[in-house]
Amino acid sequence: MSSKGPGLFSDIGKKSRDILTKDYNSDQKLTISSSTNSGLDLNSTLLKSRGLSSGDVAAQFKHNNKTLHFKVDTDSTVLTTFSATDFVPSAKVLASVRLPDYKSGKIEVQYLHDHAGFTAAVDLNRKPAIDFSATIGTPGIAFGAETSYSTLVGNFTKYNAGLCLKLPSSSASVLLADKGDSMKVSYLRDLEKLNGGAIVGEISRRFSTNENTLTVGCSYVVDPQTTVKAKLNNHGNLEAVLQHDLTHKSFLTISGAFETKALENSPKFGFSLLLKP
Repeated sequence: MSSKGPGLFSDIGKKSRDILTKDYNSDQKLTISSSTNSGLDLNSTLLKSRGLSSGDVAAQFKHNNKTLHFKVDTDSTVLTTFSATDFVPSAKVLASVRLPDYKSGKIEVQYLHDHAGFTAAVDLNRKPAIDFSATIGTPGIAFGAETSYSTLVGNFTKYNAGLCLKLPSSSASVLLADKGDSMKVSYLRDLEKLNGGAIVGEISRRFSTNENTLTVGCSYVVDPQTTVKAKLNNHGNLEAVLQHDLTHKSFLTISGAFETKALENSPKFGFSLLLKP
């Protein structure tokens, strides 16, 4: 499924969010992955978070435009996901269920067009929640909105809106979320001096509490195998991430967080190691 259009609502401001939020954590995670020529991928993950340890084993099988994914974790929960691309032209269908809670089933349809993108999802139970999003525009400028309606309470539980403007070396986005109670404005600029990296500035405001947060961040490509990201907000929270490509498919990610306004607090560190022979 591909399109030169505005994409989905979740794509609005995605590059800025990835620089400011992706891979920042204080957990310890080890993943061992392997694959076969028949399209079968196997993954085993161990995770330690906030002093608690957990793990899961996952298997994924791809054939043509269809993917079947199973994951079993240490809580005896089984997640099954099926996806098919180009099931109909420019569309993707996803179905998932988490056992033993059979009421957690969900089906979603994504559709991309040269001037629009739509998603629709519904829970597979007697009183489902219905999610819908729509984006219209071009690859350069797009406007979108998303909403969620609960048939259980008979009311809308979520409605957000966003606007995105993309230029050859920069982009800007505005997101109105939390039923209009919060707004995020971000600006991203690609810089040749960062070897393909970028700088980001984001202003977030919550109207009900008059709270404002200013965050600046950047990504820097040290070399073809190493990327560094960092961010700092006006509350004094400084975080950084280093990701190194050990081999063609194995990655080491190290992250750290430090509160500059609370010097008595010790820094927090986390790492993620993906090994794929």
